[in-house]
Amino acid sequence: MAEYLEIRWHGRGGQGAKTAALLLGESAAAAGKYIQAFPEYGPERMGAPVVAYNRISDEPITVHCNVQEPKYVAVLDSTFVGSVNFTDGMPDDGVLIINTEVSPAEMRETLGLGDSAIQVFTVDANKISLECIGRAIPNTPMMGALIKATGLLKLEDLLEDTERKLAKKFRNRPEVIQGNLKAIRRAYEEVRG
Repeated sequence: MAEYLEIRWHGRGGQGAKTAALLLGESAAAAGKYIQAFPEYGPERMGAPVVAYNRISDEPITVHCNVQEPKYVAVLDSTFVGSVNFTDGMPDDGVLIINTEVSPAEMRETLGLGDSAIQVFTVDANKISLECIGRAIPNTPMMGALIKATGLLKLEDLLEDTERKLAKKFRNRPEVIQGNLKAIRRAYEEVRG
């Protein structure tokens, strides 16, 4: 059975959790990895809870089910704090990245992590996306924060592949492409842990 890394993304419809999982998966595939990237959601409407997943491996992935033991968890909407157990299934060496303006120490306390070895990182992805893209869509900044916190991919590889993917969708809107790339880079630089 293949060894693989699992990632879980928590967000709301319209925040781009599904898109972040797909873009990250495609960047990992471009780096020569085997991947899976898929969402799980109830009603498909703006603001409804969305969970998306990644599996990344050096070998073909043959399992096809929801992620149960994510090593990394990215939370695009901190309003879930208190109603969702983000650390469910995470190992002791897990990494939790949350879109919030509070410090990692404050978030650890809020989540009641106490002596847990899970690492907590925070980044104000909403602020970054507003300033770089013009809208509070935290998905691309959260990708930058995730790879900085985990070392999963090289920043330049993520930026290059994301630019290629966004160019297909936004070829007539270069400001959207450049804004997202700037947001990724900025979150990579500003994430706190």
